[in-house]
Amino acid sequence: MPDKQEVKRLYRSKKNRIIAGICGGIGEYTGVDPVIIRLIWIVVTLITLGVGILAYLIAWLVIPERR
Repeated sequence: MPDKQEVKRLYRSKKNRIIAGICGGIGEYTGVDPVIIRLIWIVVTLITLGVGILAYLIAWLVIPERR
């Protein structure tokens, strides 16, 4: 019988956070440095005239915090 593989889940980071741990959690999930995620998020927010802020708030509500 094959070993059970652990399901990879997206959580807000407790250790790598500035505001709510969204970018830190995405960085941990994807294996990308959270600073890169934060910079991309800022650029997207500036280009879309603030839509990134709304997306961040929604992610804050939807993505659970790691236990």
